[in-house]
Amino acid sequence: MRILLFGTDGQVGWELQRSLSYLGDLFCVGRDHPEYEGDFLDPNGLVRTVEAIKPDVIVNAAAYTAVDKAETDQETAFQINTHSVLALAKAAERHQAWLIHYSTDYVYDGAGDTARDETTPTSPINVYGETKQMSEQVIQRYCSRYLIFRTSWVYANRGNNFAKTMLTLAKSRRELSIVDDQIGAPTSAELLADCTAHAIRKAYSLSQTGSEESIVGIYHLVAKAYTSWYHYANFVFDIVRKQGIDLTVETVEPVPSSHYPTAAARPHNSRLDVSKFEQSFGLTLPTWQCGVERMIKELTEV
Repeated sequence: MRILLFGTDGQVGWELQRSLSYLGDLFCVGRDHPEYEGDFLDPNGLVRTVEAIKPDVIVNAAAYTAVDKAETDQETAFQINTHSVLALAKAAERHQAWLIHYSTDYVYDGAGDTARDETTPTSPINVYGETKQMSEQVIQRYCSRYLIFRTSWVYANRGNNFAKTMLTLAKSRRELSIVDDQIGAPTSAELLADCTAHAIRKAYSLSQTGSEESIVGIYHLVAKAYTSWYHYANFVFDIVRKQGIDLTVETVEPVPSSHYPTAAARPHNSRLDVSKFEQSFGLTLPTWQCGVERMIKELTEV
């Protein structure tokens, strides 16, 4: 199996380099690759890379994720998240390759308090969500072999993330105010990468027997259970204190999203039902607490 991975510069792309390396010949392409073109502002360059490598599987971990900036930088956001994905979808179809793509809970409006499954109509409330919704639509229209994974609240040990920011603040401030009316599932890049590798293995196997239609589609892929940013932060603080590490913070106050105005509206309900993924790929996903606790313990090891 020949696998072409785009977006190696990001959190998920970094982890995918590890998880996909066991599946076959892996070609990892970032923005500044010395041989292949991986700039998502240049869709023609991406197509030339596909033509050169002729992969069996294309994994797109590249994305424009600056949610607030997308409100004013719409042209760039749509170029990276939609137009270049359209070019990849068409290229994948020409080569009869699988296209693996990551989407987001932001394709929904965030209303209500129940978990959405894949049949729930999408209705994004910001530009970033619109670009990702359109990326799903062009893949479905132009590519016959695809897996789209909608995820949320992605974090990784590498780089910055919410938990690291909270720990830094908790060591320097006595009071913190944290949003408590946005609900979702913190999901590790490592979990996404491992699940992706497992899914690719199954999808590719089915395509060898001509039965890939049974697996093609959109899937929700997040850790199980839900939390708010407020409870997420308190969970992190509890783990650190149990390790005997002192924190300066004494008061953690829950506040509404309106306390921190942003250029782009955020969905209040980011609950995603993962039943379809678990049933289709024979996996039981862990709760978000498992991944976060492991990350915090790794970060605080002396």
